[in-house]
Amino acid sequence: MKTYSFIFSLVILLFLSACKSKKTYQLVWSDEFEISGKPDSTKWSYEYGFLRNNEEQFYTDNPKNIRVENGALIIETHLEKIINPKFKTNEFDKKHWLKWIAKRDSAKYTSASITTIDLAEWTYGKFEIKAKLPTGIGLWPAIWMLGENKTVVNWPECGEIDIMEYVGYEKDSIFGTIHTKAYNHMIHTQKGKKTFINNPDVMFHLFALEWTPEKIDFLLDGKIYNHIENEHKTTDEWPFDQNFHLKLNVAVGGALGGKKGIDDTVFPKQMIIDYIRVYQKKVNN
Repeated sequence: MKTYSFIFSLVILLFLSACKSKKTYQLVWSDEFEISGKPDSTKWSYEYGFLRNNEEQFYTDNPKNIRVENGALIIETHLEKIINPKFKTNEFDKKHWLKWIAKRDSAKYTSASITTIDLAEWTYGKFEIKAKLPTGIGLWPAIWMLGENKTVVNWPECGEIDIMEYVGYEKDSIFGTIHTKAYNHMIHTQKGKKTFINNPDVMFHLFALEWTPEKIDFLLDGKIYNHIENEHKTTDEWPFDQNFHLKLNVAVGGALGGKKGIDDTVFPKQMIIDYIRVYQKKVNN
């Protein structure tokens, strides 16, 4: 009897000890988009012009393209011409991967891209974004993250986490993907999966990411659809033990979004974000 009593007491002690050190998520950053007008400048900065992926849109900070109203952030794409100030500049030499920017005298579309870089960055956590997506062939909305060392090692060594990507020619799917030096789309080794999404332009859906030192999970409406484990090799495979910043944008065309062309009859289109919440684990002593 004494033996059973001792074992029972030991189990209870271990349980209580585990409870004391239990890690729970706590909210560390959020934007509920409650104040109308421009996005909160203490949380977001703008990106401008032609930027990446041979995309067709020109990013602006025009309220027509980005604003907060009725408790939501709106990123809106338009079919409109805008002059490219970097046309025929010497900013990009002939070997530079962004040289395509100088070849375009103007853009046919406008949109917006915002980022938390230098304002809010995180290592690990749970990220939740409630949003509606713009649909239509040629549209490419994304919610994604880049490593803080990008200016030092560049992409893809810095790491990229695509919490949500959507392309208009696959109207019922979203994608969750990582890119690293070892795993990226340039060499067709990216680690990504897609999942079915119902009426993304009509219904709000919850796009989420759970990121720990051991794994990254991609979730849609609370269900994991892509699970990636840390292989414990090198930063070529896992550059995810550093701060990452968040980006929100709606692209038009480009390497992925433009694979099936662009339907000009769909514009204007909006991505509507109800809220963004970031949680991290806290050890309760």
